[in-house]
Amino acid sequence: MHGKKLYGTATVGTKGQIVIPADAREELNIHAGDRFYVVGSPRKGVIGLLKEDTLEHFIEQTNLQLENFKAIKNTREKN
Repeated sequence: MHGKKLYGTATVGTKGQIVIPADAREELNIHAGDRFYVVGSPRKGVIGLLKEDTLEHFIEQTNLQLENFKAIKNTREKN
């Protein structure tokens, strides 16, 4: 499955909390206090978690690429 793994199941408790399986926490370097963004598709019943530092890195890299594309575009427009 292209590096994807099923770690098991999680049950939502009465307070709306879930426990991430221990092997997932270990392999994905998840520790107490880590922050996640919760994303989902209500129509498909899909939910996902994005680790905050991973999302920040993705945004930084995307911004860097956009700046590179702008520089290339400006160079081509000047020629």
